[in-house]
Amino acid sequence: MSTKMNFQTETKKLLDLMIHSIYTNKEIFLRELISNSSDAIDKIRFESLKNPEILNGDNKFEIKLELKDNKLIIEDNGIGMSYDEVIENIGTIARSGTKKFIEELKKEENNTNDLIGQFGVGFYSAFMVAEKVTLETKKYNEREGVIWKSEGNGEFTIDKTEKNNRGTKITLELRKDIEDEIKLDEDKIKELIKKYSNYIKYPIKMEIEKEGKKELEILNSMESLWMKNKKDIKKEEYDEFYKETFHDWIDPFEIIHTKAEGSIEYTALLFIPSKLPIDYYSKNYKRGIQLYSKNVFIMEKYEDLLPEYLGFIKGLVDSPDFSLNISRELLQQSRQLQIVKKNIEKKVLNTLENILKKDQKRYIEFWEQFGRSIKSGIYENLTNKEKLENLLIFKSSFEKDYTTLNSYIERMKEDQKYIYFASGENVESIEKLPQLEAVLDNGYEVLYFNDSIDEFLVQMMREFKGKEFKSISSNDLNLKNEEEVKKLEKENGSLLEEIKEILKEKVSEVKLSSRLKTSPVCIVTGNMGISTNMEKILKELDQLPFKADKVLEINPNHDLFKTMEELHRNGEKEKLRDYSELLYNQALILEGLKPENPTELVNLISKLITK
Repeated sequence: MSTKMNFQTETKKLLDLMIHSIYTNKEIFLRELISNSSDAIDKIRFESLKNPEILNGDNKFEIKLELKDNKLIIEDNGIGMSYDEVIENIGTIARSGTKKFIEELKKEENNTNDLIGQFGVGFYSAFMVAEKVTLETKKYNEREGVIWKSEGNGEFTIDKTEKNNRGTKITLELRKDIEDEIKLDEDKIKELIKKYSNYIKYPIKMEIEKEGKKELEILNSMESLWMKNKKDIKKEEYDEFYKETFHDWIDPFEIIHTKAEGSIEYTALLFIPSKLPIDYYSKNYKRGIQLYSKNVFIMEKYEDLLPEYLGFIKGLVDSPDFSLNISRELLQQSRQLQIVKKNIEKKVLNTLENILKKDQKRYIEFWEQFGRSIKSGIYENLTNKEKLENLLIFKSSFEKDYTTLNSYIERMKEDQKYIYFASGENVESIEKLPQLEAVLDNGYEVLYFNDSIDEFLVQMMREFKGKEFKSISSNDLNLKNEEEVKKLEKENGSLLEEIKEILKEKVSEVKLSSRLKTSPVCIVTGNMGISTNMEKILKELDQLPFKADKVLEINPNHDLFKTMEELHRNGEKEKLRDYSELLYNQALILEGLKPENPTELVNLISKLITK
């Protein structure tokens, strides 16, 4: 007897979105269902490598299509599903990605087709064209099959059933109103297979009517693209293979197709995506490269073939030197694999360096998607510094554009000791930093660090080609007028000591500034501890107690300082205290930090205004 069950809440929302045509390209449903069939065959094929008997003689893997009576049937002899797996994977799915998928879907109303493959919810695309979906499946090691039915209305039925052969059969009862958008006849299905599923490695068969007779026809080429000569492959073929295989809807940014012969033989077909995967920095993201041996699939997403900082790379490596039944543990010990790993890492980095040299504008497109991953390669492992430092680019005060570190070095003034940088949330906020004034006035170029990892990165690197990185908020900047300011400090030593005493719980030192021109005050980093920007980032990450060693610098040429000099001479300690507190809070605000006590600050301003 059939059991009636309700869909998971988020799945109901997803179905509603599908049925109400939020996708502009409904034809993708066939691509998704055929990919699921291919994946199911991959799984049984992989299991059979360890235990050939499980195939029970059914070893001609194929996907069959049938179109009749306004129904489209997709059938495979893959691994199949058990009763519980159908409920978990289709009925309720219970996957955290579904809610995220719907949120992104609503954000990307004009660009939704590229999202479906990223969240593994492709089965539901069937409801874009079907008013009712019936799924019959049998797992290879189960006695009974399972039948699942739904009209996409918030509920489904599920029952056990007799089924002789393993695999899955999906029957779509097509919506009558769908013909206005996509007319599903034999010609259209052939067109869709060619467009989306031509490189599926299993035959996709369908009875096609020719001259009044029905003939079984294979609709896809099944040829391994990576084994063809590069000269014979069009870019469109690479693009479609990438999108079909790796569930993306945007052409790849770059294609790397390379072959090696000799002591180790392999073919690698790698793709740099155009967009960062939505879940790339989440724990759920699974990186890795597919492994094949002589066109036979061995392993999905092998993580150790590329370093983690290149985890965004998708692709495959095919080598006759790989054993079909090799385990991940044995792969890690494989000398051949270590050579392949080293070679393809070098190939990817050389490709990126060439793009940077020949077309910096195009490289910026890559960098704005994956730059943080490259930076993390150095931050997490300093031995990568030499490999990756030439790939780093940062926004800069020079023409307000990106620059490489090499270009920065070439433009440095003769008397310049440091590579100067400024940190902030974005370029606009950095350009408002008071510390920037004198550095630019001295004619020094400043790199703009607006990614939270940047300052941590250069702390690890320390230098580039012998030039030390120096924050404009550092205590010692080596500016031209520093000697002159030191004389003024000696003359105002007692005033500075008094201000330091007033702010003793908040700053480690009070100095006159050689870097300020128009601003009255700023906070810089002392010789110990982290910067204020790093303190802010760590606070957001809940990684306190890490506090910046704050030094308060006051502009000796500003009217506020002249007022404080007068208050000090006249012994007006209360007013001097108020001005000191005001200057400190001003410095925090200019630094992008919140005042420690906003209420006290408001009252203090009111008090000084009314006097």
